[in-house]
Amino acid sequence: MSNRLQQVSGHLSNTHGRRLLAGEVAIVTGAGQGIGRSVALLFAKEGAKVVISDIDAKRLETVEAEIKAAGGDALSVAGDVGADDFPKKIVDATVSKYGKINHIVNNAGFTFDKMLHTTPDDAFDIIMKIHVRAPFRLIRQAAPYFRLKPEQRENRSIINVSSVSGLHGNVGQANYAAAKAAVLGLTKTIAKEWGPFGVRANTVAFGLIHTRLTASKEAGATIEIDGKTVALGVPGAQRSVTTTQDPESYPQIPLRRGGTPDDAAGSVLFLASPLASYVSGHTLEVTGGAGI
Repeated sequence: MSNRLQQVSGHLSNTHGRRLLAGEVAIVTGAGQGIGRSVALLFAKEGAKVVISDIDAKRLETVEAEIKAAGGDALSVAGDVGADDFPKKIVDATVSKYGKINHIVNNAGFTFDKMLHTTPDDAFDIIMKIHVRAPFRLIRQAAPYFRLKPEQRENRSIINVSSVSGLHGNVGQANYAAAKAAVLGLTKTIAKEWGPFGVRANTVAFGLIHTRLTASKEAGATIEIDGKTVALGVPGAQRSVTTTQDPESYPQIPLRRGGTPDDAAGSVLFLASPLASYVSGHTLEVTGGAGI
């Protein structure tokens, strides 16, 4: 059996050997709730030292406590990913405590939905800033810890979160769709530029995952952006999370249910793990089969 096959076989027998991300260090943005929280918890369970960030410091503290209570290792760095000083702040904190960076999961984001003809410049600009500029700046800041000599290389990857809106467009989301489409180009460029350093870069494009962004807008979830209150959610969205197949639920999704944050986290773990050691420049659609 080749060394690569032995390695993969060992990871497939994960319950009897090393955890998938044992000894590795991962930065996860937007980790205070939803998909980011699930990613952070799962990465920690699989042996990663997780550096978590969120604009909501209280929620972040709760997630850090969850990770540590489960026996994991975590560091919280609260802040706005769009702030000019954020990339240096989180990269310096990560390297100061753990000495390296193996993975960056650019998950932080939100929606600011309006019909195209009523979308003001600031609503377009802030979505581009958070979903495109912020990941780019964080990745650029971390470059010295990815562009390494052969003898320094370990499993390393960049995972950028996109959406089916970025693949197909969506009514009321000109800003979000444009930003999430841009993420694909950014990811593929990283794959080409940093591939020679052994770094993999992939995108995960989520369909319906039940979070505050896809919950009913009538539920009243909001976020404060530059002093303005932005309503989150989808008008009239289904409120329940269907976890079993039901022909009457979500007829546009072959699996007949929306995804959970844990479903989403599993796909991110796959892309970060050695099981995806030859996957780079790819966009993994996690949609329950919708859109095929």
